[in-house]
Amino acid sequence: MADPSFDVVSKVDRQEVDNALNQTMKELSTRFDFRGTGAKIEWTGEEAVTIEAETEERVRAAAEVFKEKLIKRGISLKAFEAGEPASSGKVYKINGKILEGISSEKAKQISKFIRDEGPKGVQAQIQGDQLRVSAKKKDHLQDVIAMLKQKDFEIALQFTNYR
Repeated sequence: MADPSFDVVSKVDRQEVDNALNQTMKELSTRFDFRGTGAKIEWTGEEAVTIEAETEERVRAAAEVFKEKLIKRGISLKAFEAGEPASSGKVYKINGKILEGISSEKAKQISKFIRDEGPKGVQAQIQGDQLRVSAKKKDHLQDVIAMLKQKDFEIALQFTNYR
């Protein structure tokens, strides 16, 4: 029988992000302080979001509204990377990106952390954009999950396929 294992992944529920974006759009169109400011938010690609408004202050406020909606939908703000407001003609824009997957550098960093700090006999293998962690005892795996939750790797981590 194979050793107990789990996967460390960084994924977001696309539908929840879409719902947060739609709620933000609705709030921007109905809130009094956004009337007449040209504030809007939209998808500009598979994982890219653009927030626009006529003033820098309003575009920042619109980005905060989007972040609040993401939090309410259970999506970590580590999964959303927003740029600085940039002037584009008469409007200010913030380009944001929804981050998914664990980069190879982050995977190496997490793997090294598990090797150095984790219980003996715990292995971490990089598999594409995720990490498979295995050990002889399930208790060791639970210890590793607790350690990873406490350390900040600057990305949103989830733990799946625990068996």
